[in-house]
Amino acid sequence: MTIREFKMPDVGEGLTEAEILKWYVQPGDTVTDGQVVCEVETAKAAVELPIPFDGVVHALLFEEGTTVDVGQVIISVQTGSGEAAEAPAQEIPAPAEAEEAAPAARQPVLVGYGVSESSTKRRPRKAPATAVAAQNGTTAPAAAAPAAPAAPVAPAVPAVPAVPAQPTGERPLAKPPVRKLAKDLGIDLASVVPTGDGGVVTREDVHAAAAAAIAPQAVPAAAAPAAAPAPAAEAVAVSAAAPAADASARETRIPVKGVRKVTAQAMVGSAFTAPHVTEFITFDVTRTMKLVQELKADPDLAGLRINPLLLIAKAVLVAIRRNPDVNASWDEAAQEIVLKHYVNLGIAAATPRGLIVPNIKDAHAKTLGELSESLSSLVATARDGKTSPADMQNGTITITNVGVFGVDTGTPILNPGESAILAVGAIKLQPWVHKGKVKPRQVTTLALSFDHRLIDGELGSKFLADIAAVLEHPRRLITWS
Repeated sequence: MTIREFKMPDVGEGLTEAEILKWYVQPGDTVTDGQVVCEVETAKAAVELPIPFDGVVHALLFEEGTTVDVGQVIISVQTGSGEAAEAPAQEIPAPAEAEEAAPAARQPVLVGYGVSESSTKRRPRKAPATAVAAQNGTTAPAAAAPAAPAAPVAPAVPAVPAVPAQPTGERPLAKPPVRKLAKDLGIDLASVVPTGDGGVVTREDVHAAAAAAIAPQAVPAAAAPAAAPAPAAEAVAVSAAAPAADASARETRIPVKGVRKVTAQAMVGSAFTAPHVTEFITFDVTRTMKLVQELKADPDLAGLRINPLLLIAKAVLVAIRRNPDVNASWDEAAQEIVLKHYVNLGIAAATPRGLIVPNIKDAHAKTLGELSESLSSLVATARDGKTSPADMQNGTITITNVGVFGVDTGTPILNPGESAILAVGAIKLQPWVHKGKVKPRQVTTLALSFDHRLIDGELGSKFLADIAAVLEHPRRLITWS
């Protein structure tokens, strides 16, 4: 019998960490080469990880909701002697040795460009809870469903009485994710009463300390269940810090990570790097809305999703053809403007994991039907959280539809590396002067933000006016193409 290890790969071309969202296997399960064993989330997207060998799951080294550095072992698998002969397996070191061990060189991984060498040293500590549970034939509490059991369940590992806080001057024992949680919540680990085995500080301990700091009157209630683990609390902490136990708490701190973290960093970088200019135009889109209804009834487009966003995207592509200089990027190192002869059209999508901007590759070359299919696929993939990093790279111009939220307009921030972003406002029935008379018409407002290093006021104004002109008289989709 040989134990082989599977390490967290670089799933995002240079990203240094990923959060384990869900395990699809448990200790004792049989796995085969290529089988997906877990789903992880990086700063760019959610990715499923297949394991590269056959065997039986020996242990899950990290719980769901844990952020793991690239290169760390996340699962161990018991393999047969036949497979071990083909590829020498790496024995799992003792817990203390595993924490001290660091990769000696760049290791090949399943996805991406490999794991960068690390010189980080960690002090010895106890094995992760999931590994202990695996050795006892059970899974860790956090991997289970958060629902409370109907009857008391005997713990797989004997309960250890709560121990007092760490002696002064001694570093508290805690896993890296717990240390990060404490840092995000502003809690000093040295002041936390540990309840984990061997005096290890758990997430529940940190949350209890946070609740006590916000609402001192809640300390007795929070301390009472501290002697026993609370699986539900760990499940809540997977996506964000759990709210304080006291309903009267006035603040809740939520750690920013994954997609939300990288989005925040990108928006700050964009806002303070590219000089933004925003222009607005309000116009009548009644004819476009009528065309949408006619296209929905067209048998040649049966089965395709036809909506205003589809025609807005087509109008943007027509306007880019008439004003090709807007489709560019800024090369800071070379101090050059790079004109793009292709359009990777980004569509901003709000997902449960945060704002992402996947793009339709070579949108300029697609027919209306092909563009509809690409939009539908893009939206469905984003909603499922399956957008790949490649789908969000190399965008040129983006559309963000704030109108779906009932908003008239806004001043959008450029997606980093792109030249412009178009915000589409709500389409509403409003009084409008049409053929010399005031009539109810479908009206909307577009807002175009652009990088003033690439696009001057004249070019930006022409581009925005052309988009509006196409949508006001959609026959120009033909006459201007």
